[in-house]
Amino acid sequence: MIKTKGLKFNYDNQVFFEFPDINLISGENLLIIGSSGIGKTTLLHLLAGLLKSESGSIELFGNEISLLSSHQLDRFRKNNIGIVFQRPHFVNSLTVKENLQLAQYIAKKKDNNRIESILKNLNISDKANKKTNQLSQGEKQRASIALAIVNSPKLILADEPTSSLDDNNCTNVINLLQKQATEFGAQLVVITHDSRVKKYFKKSVEL
Repeated sequence: MIKTKGLKFNYDNQVFFEFPDINLISGENLLIIGSSGIGKTTLLHLLAGLLKSESGSIELFGNEISLLSSHQLDRFRKNNIGIVFQRPHFVNSLTVKENLQLAQYIAKKKDNNRIESILKNLNISDKANKKTNQLSQGEKQRASIALAIVNSPKLILADEPTSSLDDNNCTNVINLLQKQATEFGAQLVVITHDSRVKKYFKKSVEL
């Protein structure tokens, strides 16, 4: 279950955000849609525990994350949350496979079979030993999804995953994200300004 209530956040007492409540039962996915500058990425960072809200609560899978210490929150995030960032977060000196192995090492979840399964599922098995800066834009996007799900998260957060894509690739990426969430038993929250994505979600929140 994913539940937020009364979330507020401000940057240096100059930019203020107040977010609508979220209530997702197990298995539900969510689209959060809104224009640029409305606070979408801020909300994603709050859900991921990367920012701390000024007020309100965030409950993820029975854990009130605002009550966790920094150490507990880091551990919770590693074990439960996968993030597809707007810009890829790779170590460019490493190969695709090595980036995934590093993510597993940090989370203490070494599993080469899972890496191979994910790369095959995303049709980038042949790129496993390529450096990430040698990948095409589409391949980087799929590798980013692989990085987000390699540690079997319960929650996948995707920040503007379709913003620079044409209609065909927009559909492909959303289908990939939903397929990965379904196959690996995770819930998916996509944050975007891209109205094309709305038709792929039964539940949405507009900021």
